[in-house]
Amino acid sequence: MEATGGTEELVSGELVSVAHALSLPAESYGNDPDIEMAWAMRAMQHAEIYYKLISSVDPQFLKLTKVDDQIYSEFREHFKNLRIDILDPEELKSETAKEKWRPFCLKFDGIVEDFNYGTLLRLNCSQGYTEENTIFAPRIQFFAIEIARNREGYNKAVYTGIKDKEEKEDSNGGDKGANSREEEKGANREGEKEKEAYKEINKSSETTM
Repeated sequence: MEATGGTEELVSGELVSVAHALSLPAESYGNDPDIEMAWAMRAMQHAEIYYKLISSVDPQFLKLTKVDDQIYSEFREHFKNLRIDILDPEELKSETAKEKWRPFCLKFDGIVEDFNYGTLLRLNCSQGYTEENTIFAPRIQFFAIEIARNREGYNKAVYTGIKDKEEKEDSNGGDKGANSREEEKGANREGEKEKEAYKEINKSSETTM
């Protein structure tokens, strides 16, 4: 996939901070509006980095924590029929839903660091982090849903959408032979970038989880 050097540096350089992007819980700030705004901006930074990640590499091969397998297994055991491509907020925020989620979340207390800290979660996984498409969720809930979206192929819509757009732009650039060579080079760069992103994700998990 064609990408600028700046974008590649942003993705590979900031991946190591993804797991720490929400290192301070909103509730620890009390009612100070300035501090609450700073926390919200930090949450948005985390969201932007994650979205860049799933736009840059095939999400199916990403590992977000050291315990992805356990999170996914427990999630689908507790929420076998939960639709995750387009989330219904009531399935996450209603009192009934909270009672269902609580035992699942508490299982990861001490396993996933800061498991109950707030994160931003997309409702429709084919879209980005807009005000209409975003809700707050505990960190373990974010991990559970995003790991499932990655493994079940739903987040690939973001990756393929960006890739198709860039390929279309390249095809309108002129000489087909040049485009072919550029696509081959892009494929090689993409493969290297996937390896680098996977390595950085694992490094982040080992450092912070």
